[in-house]
Amino acid sequence: MKSLFLSLFFLLAVLSAGGQSLTDLRAKKDNTTKVIQYTSTLLQEAEKSEKATLGRVQLLNTQIQNRNQLIQSLNDEIKLLERYIDENTQVSEMLKSDLETLRKEYAAMIRFARKNKNSYDMLIFLLSSENLNQAYKRMLYLRQYAKYRKSQAEVIQTISGLLDEKVVELEQQKQEQAQLLASKSDEARRLMGEKSEQSRQVQSLQQQQRDLRKKLREQQQEQEKLDREIERLLAEEAKKAREDGALEMSPEQKLLAAGFENNRGRIPWPVERGVITERFGVHAHPVLKNIQVKSSGIEITTQANSEVRAVFDGEVSRVFAVSGSNMAVIIRHGSFLSVYSNLKEVNVAAGQQVKTKQKIGTVFSDENKAALKFQVWRENQKMNPEEWISK
Repeated sequence: MKSLFLSLFFLLAVLSAGGQSLTDLRAKKDNTTKVIQYTSTLLQEAEKSEKATLGRVQLLNTQIQNRNQLIQSLNDEIKLLERYIDENTQVSEMLKSDLETLRKEYAAMIRFARKNKNSYDMLIFLLSSENLNQAYKRMLYLRQYAKYRKSQAEVIQTISGLLDEKVVELEQQKQEQAQLLASKSDEARRLMGEKSEQSRQVQSLQQQQRDLRKKLREQQQEQEKLDREIERLLAEEAKKAREDGALEMSPEQKLLAAGFENNRGRIPWPVERGVITERFGVHAHPVLKNIQVKSSGIEITTQANSEVRAVFDGEVSRVFAVSGSNMAVIIRHGSFLSVYSNLKEVNVAAGQQVKTKQKIGTVFSDENKAALKFQVWRENQKMNPEEWISK
């Protein structure tokens, strides 16, 4: 009996701890699947243009990354189910063994009870006691024996039910594992197709190296202009603060800064739906060999005419046009700045107070793609926006 209860305790502990892990894995898998589905929609729109484009390659790169992540999630889930199946198999064997032992013990008790079922025998057993104390102990023994028989039958019934549940659970887990293996095989085939398409697109674009290099120079110049505008704004604000004698933030600004910082990793996206196709920092160009790209923020590809939203409460510091990069908006959140560029139209003005998720403009779209360029600054320090927006 002791081994039985230990095995049951072990089973419950393992399943309660592992169940959460499986839930987390499935939530991550579902989220990645949704991103893949949305990226597929964007790719279908991009395919309307027969020519190869850099935006299409960036979308394919993102799709391949997410597809690999999905396959990894499937692998993790398969491994976890394998562990569950092994553990449940072991517990089932333990339950079978304990059930067999209990049934044998119960059968022996029944046989003994049948031999001594006569009430006269019970009475003789009590009356043959040497004294009253012994008679009392024998009476207690008979009561405990009857109670034990009843409890033994209940334990057998409980274990039998648990064993049946384990058999059903094992079968379900094996079916889930088979489905996951089939899904993994399907995703691997899709990944192969996407890699082939990516290779064709890259080869086509590599024949346009002169145009790509020119485009890259233009993008870098646009980013430098935007960075200079932000730095100029910061310098102007600092100068004004010195002139006004306001060297520290106001209580309201401190609250905004604290709120922004406390929501790191939970700030809403600047568009309702989108995929990141350009990441922060220095990284390899998706097509040009041995060329590094330096990005002050991230680029989020979305659908045409998507609304652009403020990511947090704040005040619009500046609305301006960047030559070759359409409109841009800077919003101050205490000591933090959020920057939104490549807008075709703007719905706010400098000095205006805005709320989280309030519309501030519309993303610019062309035949290549619709993409918002988004930055986060802490005063004059560039931050990685992916570390701030919700996952």
